[in-house]
Amino acid sequence: PWNTHLGGEEDYDLYFIPGEAAYSTTEAGLKAMSEVYFGGKKTANPYHYGYATEVAPKADGSYTVDKLYNMGRGTWEAAIFAKDGRTAFFGDDGAYSGMFMFVGEKANDPKAGGTIYAAKWNQTSADGSDGGTADIVWVKLGSATHAEAKALIDSGITLGDIFETSLTEQTGAGWVATRAGSSQTVWIKLKPGMEKAAAVLETRRYAAYLGATTEFTKGEGVAINHADKKLYYAMSRIEGSMKANDGGPVDHIRLKENKAGATYTLMMAGGQKDGTGATINSDYVPTKALVEANLLGRPIAADANGNTADVDYVANTDNVFFSEKMRTLFIGEDSGMHVNNYVWAYNVDTQKLTRILNVAAGGESTGLQAVEDMNGFAYLMSNNQHQGDWISSQNADLTARLEAKAADLFGTNKYGTLNYRLTANVGYIGGLPAIK
Repeated sequence: PWNTHLGGEEDYDLYFIPGEAAYSTTEAGLKAMSEVYFGGKKTANPYHYGYATEVAPKADGSYTVDKLYNMGRGTWEAAIFAKDGRTAFFGDDGAYSGMFMFVGEKANDPKAGGTIYAAKWNQTSADGSDGGTADIVWVKLGSATHAEAKALIDSGITLGDIFETSLTEQTGAGWVATRAGSSQTVWIKLKPGMEKAAAVLETRRYAAYLGATTEFTKGEGVAINHADKKLYYAMSRIEGSMKANDGGPVDHIRLKENKAGATYTLMMAGGQKDGTGATINSDYVPTKALVEANLLGRPIAADANGNTADVDYVANTDNVFFSEKMRTLFIGEDSGMHVNNYVWAYNVDTQKLTRILNVAAGGESTGLQAVEDMNGFAYLMSNNQHQGDWISSQNADLTARLEAKAADLFGTNKYGTLNYRLTANVGYIGGLPAIK
């Protein structure tokens, strides 16, 4: 955001606790990390992974990479800063995830310190509504500098130092039933003096503990429309934890299942207060959430090709990028409901949705970016990956014809694998006039 690249460590694996059904995933992940990075001589620390990352390129081609530990730990699909250089938002991927905001103390320097907030969804639409609407209240989790967060990690702190945990019901003082990153209910109790550690190292779990919403499925990319003060937040699928009566300990989100997902619009404003009444020091605080009509997925019965979502609407939004000068939200899909995934252009003034690019069958769109003016031209970048990963509902005859054509055009390797499946394309739409 200040001539650096901001990314995210999309770690799904290192969050489960002993006894949880999915704990073997964490064990396998730690084993792999230990072998890859330490040759098996040292055990990897889960608190070293799951952060926003910043890559700073230099004129000589070298670069530095930092993990922004004090911005919180999650399954970050992406992080983006508002133009104030202090307010950031994250897409937290997976089930029973949260919606988070970081407000820094110093512009363009998040490591100097800041505060992490988690959203609470107060639904204003009827139970079972499609996409729904809500008022957003922000729950303050805590504040830290990068140095403070790193010192906690380097001390060897563990989950057991931060929380007491139980997989059986606990009713004593301080115990809270939570679902955070997992469909299994875990009772947790914060240990004395562990507020800062919980905020930066167990961000999602602590959000649930303090009453924020951890029922989102499944958060993806985020983009900001500064002129209209709107945040666009991709929710690839609306299912499971987002349905009414999902069986969890709380039921903040009570929507109709929509496996094609939605792209939410969140209105932002300044002068807002958190759940305790304390002022939030940002002019970009989301206050309300809704889905614009053309940004809501449309599931259908399988068509002749096997599409299970209407091909004239977005399905399973993954990447989003907003062009201020074009007044256009660009949307890339990662969908198992469209035979071909698409890139879309959505004009925020006319609400017109236009399909502008088809990705090779079986692949997803990724790396979405619009460049408004480079040497007199505009460009739209979009890549694809895992082409040939056919969707499960695809027509069998279509699959056979696609595989035959892929073999004819690209051949197979010595193992008999289609080379088509091993190819990822990086490209752009060019020749567009610059938007000045």
